[in-house]
Amino acid sequence: MDGIVVIDKPLGSTSFNMVRDVRKKYNEKKVGHIGTLDPMASGVLPILVGKATKLSDLLMEHDKDYVATLQLGEKRDTGDQEGDVIETATIPTLSVSDIENVLNSFMGETFQIPPMYSALKVNGQKLYDLARKGEVVERKPRKIVITSITLLDFDSEKNEIKFKVTCSKGTYIRVLCEDIADKLNIVGFMSSLRRTRVGNFKIEDADKFIEMKDIFTDIPTIEISSNNMKKLINGVPLTLNESYEDGICNLISNNEYIGIGDINHNSLKRKIIL
Repeated sequence: MDGIVVIDKPLGSTSFNMVRDVRKKYNEKKVGHIGTLDPMASGVLPILVGKATKLSDLLMEHDKDYVATLQLGEKRDTGDQEGDVIETATIPTLSVSDIENVLNSFMGETFQIPPMYSALKVNGQKLYDLARKGEVVERKPRKIVITSITLLDFDSEKNEIKFKVTCSKGTYIRVLCEDIADKLNIVGFMSSLRRTRVGNFKIEDADKFIEMKDIFTDIPTIEISSNNMKKLINGVPLTLNESYEDGICNLISNNEYIGIGDINHNSLKRKIIL
């Protein structure tokens, strides 16, 4: 089978475990996932099966929705509940308005320094391997975009802030939680995280298998004759009879899904042929 199965990853399981389970279920060697979820996080994990693994680079660029809980009063070395407490602080009196103003300040394009406890590599070494040795290295700030951030709940007794955020690829919610706490003149860490969407794949799609032709539903579909498809596969660009916006498109030939094309000034080239 070729396509995507949307998993609602449970707490405690690794993304690799989910890939292993899908590989076994569908008896398919080529299996991968989009966007790793840590064991302490739950939610949407799209798993690519068979030929769909060729689409991973296109799908990695999608934005994501998360629901996170920020625990105030403690700072942890990992930025989440699995870490050791490295700092505590008295919590000031906070109002809902104070919190909403701080959340809104993160809207738009900004920069974020990746955490030491992450899989990013510096000089060939993963940051979390260095962090476990007690080493701290310089990390370059990376551009992120937050298109929506909303306060869901503030529990003043438990000192917890629950919020929903829509963000770009590469956004670390652990770091966002720490930055929010910092702007509130307090320390904090991410105590829970649930991902509810990755691109077009939502939590409501959990356990669904999405066929290749239905993965990219928001781009045009172009039907190509057998002769023109041979040309396209051999790298010959085609001039389109109809006018299309620049960007990617689905390719169909003889009622069969062929792959992804790239349109540039009404010239069509192959991008990913399955």
